[in-house]
Amino acid sequence: MYTDLQLHIDGEWLGGAGRKGEDVVNPATGKSLASLPHATAADLDRALDAAAKGLKIWAATSPYDRSKVLRKAADLMRERADHIARIMTMEQGKVLAEARMETLTTADIIDWMAEEGRRSYGRIIPGRAPNSRLMVIQEPVGVVAAFTPWNFPILTPVRKFVAALAAGCSVVIKASEETPAGCIEAVRCFADAGLPNGVLNLVFGVPSTVSEHLIGADIVRKISFTGSVPVGKHLAGLAAKGMKRATMELGGHSPVVVFGDADPEKSAEVIAASKYRNAGQVCVSPTRFYVQEQVYDRFVKRFTDYAKAIKLGDGLDKDTTMGPLANPRRLDAMEAIVNDAKSRGGKVVAGGKRHGNQGFFFEPTVITDLPDDSKLMTDEPFGPIAPIVPFKTFDEVVERANSLPFGLAAYAFTSSSQTATKIGDAIQSGMIAINSAVVSMPETPFGGVKESGYGHEGGIEGLEAYTNKKFVSLS
Repeated sequence: MYTDLQLHIDGEWLGGAGRKGEDVVNPATGKSLASLPHATAADLDRALDAAAKGLKIWAATSPYDRSKVLRKAADLMRERADHIARIMTMEQGKVLAEARMETLTTADIIDWMAEEGRRSYGRIIPGRAPNSRLMVIQEPVGVVAAFTPWNFPILTPVRKFVAALAAGCSVVIKASEETPAGCIEAVRCFADAGLPNGVLNLVFGVPSTVSEHLIGADIVRKISFTGSVPVGKHLAGLAAKGMKRATMELGGHSPVVVFGDADPEKSAEVIAASKYRNAGQVCVSPTRFYVQEQVYDRFVKRFTDYAKAIKLGDGLDKDTTMGPLANPRRLDAMEAIVNDAKSRGGKVVAGGKRHGNQGFFFEPTVITDLPDDSKLMTDEPFGPIAPIVPFKTFDEVVERANSLPFGLAAYAFTSSSQTATKIGDAIQSGMIAINSAVVSMPETPFGGVKESGYGHEGGIEGLEAYTNKKFVSLS
């Protein structure tokens, strides 16, 4: 059932013959699924050459015809959704329902960008002289190098490269070596839809080696990266040496503010479901919970009951509601966070330890009575641990929520339209959901501020990230 792991370069699928590689592990069992080949330096050069040739073909293809190919890829992804979702669960761990939803959402993203690519409009500016025309047109930025992590094996890479393709660019993408099959199956949908050879190339390898090779190539004019702040800063520096455009979607530590006029039980149910999605391994996962004193106890009780009711297990099991963490590194990180919280006076009211004797499972965890300078309140946990602390006033909670250098997503709950407006204005983040947990849709911009990065994916902003604006003066 698992995918034959291969590179995809210039329309050709390339296996492991003569290539070093690494094992891909099922996080629910800790056992190897397959061996993934790494691209050689020659493979990377071939991918870059293929992208350069593919760019000439694809940029000259009309937006109308590009859209037809992309729409067909979306249809193929929907047809293959059950197969793709199963593969994703095997290599990443998320429950099958979440994997299937990710696949279908990804198909929606493809559809939206396919249509928006047909509307990459310019504009006419009134001329100053008779018979003059002043025009602004949008052109593809060029060859794109994209780099994606393991937590969303299909959605994250596709959201990057489909926007580039819709704009007329060609792409070399390096997806995660820990979860390669999802991206392979996504690329296969585009290849089977008739995308010309060389327009979309997929490689794997040692991340630092591949990124430095691709970003250093003169032909690459744009990079897009999703991952940690330190790595993002390093790649941004490499891009700056060649004056290459960059989109950086980096880490966060999303505050949740629950005001005293909100329904604490309903708020807890909505935000807990979001917290434990994909075992908390989501860049926009709610991670710091500030609850106003008058509803604090009720919120903590309902949230804790929700966490305790989660059924841990293999994501392929229909009764499982939360799967394993993606790798053993995350288990070690969770234990370190819990130990630090305990040493700082934190009270573990749910979970707090590893689960089972195989795989990388960690219990859904709730911790209270934490100081704001504890590790859990200052470092993104990227796992199923929720700290819940009380607050008194609006100004106090805004200061605490904005105190970190991150600004990706935020959440708030209130029954007051005035408070909703105020908190929406006051929170420093690229996205904020008020009375819901939805901060991302195909048609909306996705991106952060401060050290959470710059640039956007999704929406018209995500398409324009892959275009150059050219002014044409015609007399």
